[in-house]
Amino acid sequence: MASERPAIATWPLVVAALLAAMALGYAPGAQAQILREGLFGDRPASGRPNSPPIARYVSQEGETFILDRSQTRPLLKFDDSPEVWALRPHPAPRGDVIYKNDMGEPVLRATRLGGLTLFTSSRPGGSPAALAGDGPALRLAAISPQTLLERLAQASARATRAARRLIPFNAEASPESSALMADAATVTAEAVVRMSRRPDGRTVLSRLERVTLVEGRRPSATFQGGEMRITVAPADGMAGRPSSERIIEAANLR
Repeated sequence: MASERPAIATWPLVVAALLAAMALGYAPGAQAQILREGLFGDRPASGRPNSPPIARYVSQEGETFILDRSQTRPLLKFDDSPEVWALRPHPAPRGDVIYKNDMGEPVLRATRLGGLTLFTSSRPGGSPAALAGDGPALRLAAISPQTLLERLAQASARATRAARRLIPFNAEASPESSALMADAATVTAEAVVRMSRRPDGRTVLSRLERVTLVEGRRPSATFQGGEMRITVAPADGMAGRPSSERIIEAANLR
């Protein structure tokens, strides 16, 4: 059975072992293996009944992310991506909780002791994740109309580079929705970049003429007549806009 000692408590031993490996002339790959074994061993990450509500984690595959469970909807952000994922908890056997995205896909599994397993496209079977330290809260900060325009321009520029044709971004925003609109624009640009990397995505992007962001009661994404229409629901916070997965689905690429 896995130890219930917090993974972060193993760091002194891990560092000592890693320094010893370096002194003995082990290759970098062997040093990395020692670090992984020190954090994870041969089993999933140990349970942590007192896991902080906001923390940084690292998976056995080396993916680092922040998990913010201080809000009604848990939020997750990978260090190498601008997108924040709004998750929904679902009960699982043995008192575990599975956190799913807005497509109903599992992203994390948390044991009742606090251990985490991360699910990704490269590791659909799951990869254990260990506590790596504190992390910043994932929050939307109020922005000015000028900042919103700048964020829309940045999203348009990123999407344009990915699609290799001009993709203007327009928003029908209010002071209450401006921050969420800006975030939704960033996520939409991320979806366009992901589509551009797919062989079938180029055909779809050749039909994309503009992105329009509007307010509504529920978050959604539709693609019709050359327009990708993104609806955000300000009352739902960061959960009030579709994920990049939802946007890609709207383009019929799933």
